[in-house]
Amino acid sequence: MNTTITSKDLRVFIENYMADYPASTGEKNIWRSPLLVTAKADQRFDILPEIAADNHSLPKDLLATGKTVIVLFVPFTKELAKENHKGDIPCRNWGKAYEATNNLINKLTGQIKVFLENADYQSALVPATHNFDHKKLMARWSHKHLGYIAGLGRFGVNAQFITPKGCAGRLGSLVTQADLGDSPLVMDKELCLHKNGHKCLVCVRRCPVEAVSEKTGIDRKKCWSRLKSNIRETQELAGLNETTHVCGKCQVVVPCSFKVPKTRKP
Repeated sequence: MNTTITSKDLRVFIENYMADYPASTGEKNIWRSPLLVTAKADQRFDILPEIAADNHSLPKDLLATGKTVIVLFVPFTKELAKENHKGDIPCRNWGKAYEATNNLINKLTGQIKVFLENADYQSALVPATHNFDHKKLMARWSHKHLGYIAGLGRFGVNAQFITPKGCAGRLGSLVTQADLGDSPLVMDKELCLHKNGHKCLVCVRRCPVEAVSEKTGIDRKKCWSRLKSNIRETQELAGLNETTHVCGKCQVVVPCSFKVPKTRKP
């Protein structure tokens, strides 16, 4: 017999897991408290091939009997983000944080899966990163777009995902048979200052290779080229995993790094 699970139960579960994670693993604590939303796996997600990659999977492709999409966000500490603000090359700790956070999210979503299975609900998930098409440079399972539909956040000009705890962090997701309903954290149409008609575009100025523009957003090819050159050619990232494709310059020390930026009243 299934045990009743709520979105609040999951939030408490991940908050406790995150609180214990550094001590239990020996990892340096570079994270703030996580966020989590749930959304019914309904027709709203049918738009994914239109707004993301044209071959984007649907929740039913991961789990035919799935009833809910779960999306979570693990935000970085302000200290880590500020350290990565200096210069045009990402700092080594930013690269190490990318690796550590991907491991964390994979473990965390795996533990959520076990938590739900113990209540007799099957779940399915994909890795935190590198599930994308290297030619189209679009994910076949985009945590950002899932989070957009589920109400975890909104996109900035730079295609970074702005949540109530900002955009400096990483995302994960899974699909489950548990019927958890909708529990959005964001209802506004936009969170980006510029998209809301206010002066900003700091992310555009922050990009070291001019891959972000006001009119066209993110130039994926130019950005991807930079990410690859950073890991292959810089001393700062030498010795890290060859898939540690990082930059983060448009995420750090911008108005939306750590929270939803406040708009000024007229």
